[in-house]
Amino acid sequence: MGIADTAESWETVDSRVPFRGAKTSVSSDEVRMPDGTLARRDYQVHPGSVCVLALDADGAVLVLRQYRHPVRHKLWELPAGLLDVPGENPLHAARRELYEEAHVRAGDWRVLADFFASPGGSDEAIRIFLARDLADAEGERYAVSEEEADMEVARVPLADLVRGVLEGRLGNPGLVTGVLALSAALAAPGGLDALRGPEAPWPARPYEA
Repeated sequence: MGIADTAESWETVDSRVPFRGAKTSVSSDEVRMPDGTLARRDYQVHPGSVCVLALDADGAVLVLRQYRHPVRHKLWELPAGLLDVPGENPLHAARRELYEEAHVRAGDWRVLADFFASPGGSDEAIRIFLARDLADAEGERYAVSEEEADMEVARVPLADLVRGVLEGRLGNPGLVTGVLALSAALAAPGGLDALRGPEAPWPARPYEA
């Protein structure tokens, strides 16, 4: 099986919530270290997210360009969004985000990668799905607002995205992880057929299948 991350929880002596926002909050925990000392750890409490790497029949990836105020950049990203409710099935959330942000549906879904966005300062867990067999969604397009009203949509060859990551021109963590994971999966024994199924367990964000 090789190396693997393991779940572990050190003793939390005290915990406070100094900030609570609409979707996330901040937790301030006093944690007992292995040597017995106490240390304060402040971090963002996050519901979790999904990303969709939508790969079309020509080998191009559907990407979005969106303004991100905290980093003062417009970033090229994969369609993505929050898990709206605790325990939400991430596949359902991924289908929703692909429809809302790109007005696209997919006939084949796989789990591409799971990762923690910034484990030193946030508990956000992200699952990236690979979506194939793409087609335009039926019905009216989803109404967008705020940053999404300025969003651009494009389809870019996978090789161009990989090159952009390695040259430092693309920096969104979901896109970086997704395109490099897809490139690795394509080169691995079994190819994309060896990827996990769309309902694979996700210990970081347990859900009902």
